[in-house]
Amino acid sequence: MATDEMRHEVSGLTRRVRGPVSVPGEEGYEEELSGFQAGFRHRPRVVVGAETAEDVQEAVRFAVAHGLPVAVRATGHGITVVNEGGVVISTRRMDRVTVDPESGSALIEAGARWEQVVEATEPHGLVPPSGSAGHVGVAGYTLAGGLGLLAREFGYAADHVRAFDIVTADGELRHVTADSDPDLFWAVRGGRDNFGVVTSLEIALRPVRRIYGGGLFFGSEHAGELFDFFRKWTARLPDTMTSSVGMIGYPPIPAFPEVLRGRHVVHVRFATTDLAAGPELVEPWRTVAPVLLDHLGELPYSEAGSIYREPNFSHAYDGNSVLLGELAPDVLDVVRELAGEDAPVPCIVDLRHLGGALSREPETPNAVSFRDARYILRVLSSPDGIGLAEVRAAHARIDKAVAPWTRGRSMNFVYGTRAAGDFRSELYEDAVLARLSAVKAVHDPDNVFRHNQNVEPAS
Repeated sequence: MATDEMRHEVSGLTRRVRGPVSVPGEEGYEEELSGFQAGFRHRPRVVVGAETAEDVQEAVRFAVAHGLPVAVRATGHGITVVNEGGVVISTRRMDRVTVDPESGSALIEAGARWEQVVEATEPHGLVPPSGSAGHVGVAGYTLAGGLGLLAREFGYAADHVRAFDIVTADGELRHVTADSDPDLFWAVRGGRDNFGVVTSLEIALRPVRRIYGGGLFFGSEHAGELFDFFRKWTARLPDTMTSSVGMIGYPPIPAFPEVLRGRHVVHVRFATTDLAAGPELVEPWRTVAPVLLDHLGELPYSEAGSIYREPNFSHAYDGNSVLLGELAPDVLDVVRELAGEDAPVPCIVDLRHLGGALSREPETPNAVSFRDARYILRVLSSPDGIGLAEVRAAHARIDKAVAPWTRGRSMNFVYGTRAAGDFRSELYEDAVLARLSAVKAVHDPDNVFRHNQNVEPAS
């Protein structure tokens, strides 16, 4: 319960900000901290529902004055390091999107979701570097790299950032570009929330009207030949095709197409801007195994979320990713054995093809690492009814088995509560991590922003 003393400490902050401020036990506290991830939640001493960049400044200054760490959240998809006893800044109310068709860019506040951005850009024939789920928040996704639906053609979302506004540990609001502060501009694009609270981003858009995409569903009894075909097929793809293959077990409930209910399936997903070549590139898949459900065709970008059919409701999940230098047959055998239909812990598998524009440094380099990786393997499970320890043990067996081909991990796909330094050396190449630490020492020497996949300031 909130005490009188606690209330007195935050009363001044409450008067200075426009958004709501709450402490444990008060109305609004739990709601402000709820989000897409239902399995893990921050438990801060104070949560601030920021409405403006000035609110963020006041919250950061309050935290620093009281020696409290700061965490930031928008949609709540990517919680990894739980803030207990500090300050959490919720940016979900800061969700304005302004499109400038002349410059081909959008100014996006930190709490906006990609579906809001697409709604604003599509009438202009422009699309952002968004991912497979429109309900994901823009800021966390982009600053962690951002693996988009058309990523092999357009690169990482972080590559498209032209400028951002950020509140650093001194409480100052800075407008940062490649010219104004090249080190901070480099670090935040890939280093995420280690350097402050980003309040808005200017992101370059691409001229796209329609795409060819969707998915093919197969029974997982054909997983062997399907995964092997994916390995061979992706070896000769043009950069305009971005694809992935996944495995998932569907519960027998009416929410899903009848042919998928109660079945364990392989789902192959495709997206390309080349409307003419797309159907021809995909056609060979129909000869590999019997197709249970064909969901392919031309579609507006606003319907791109239908390609992956990812859930849009809050639920508990834990998982991780590994970036692979190659896709050896042994990797595919491991995935089928340890994460297939008969796995002791039910797993959702997602194997995405990288390369193309993802492998090339952008015009203005950033901290996104391991661009030479050719694939990313994600494995997720729900700990509900199983237990987190058992889930982690199952995922660790997969990690160990694919270690010979592993280059690192992606910050976008680390799910569930972790220690701040669990994957520090695996998220960045050594030289990148050293430079990030040096930038951290300049802008956050006391490590105020440490409830994340933390980069420690250089000593």
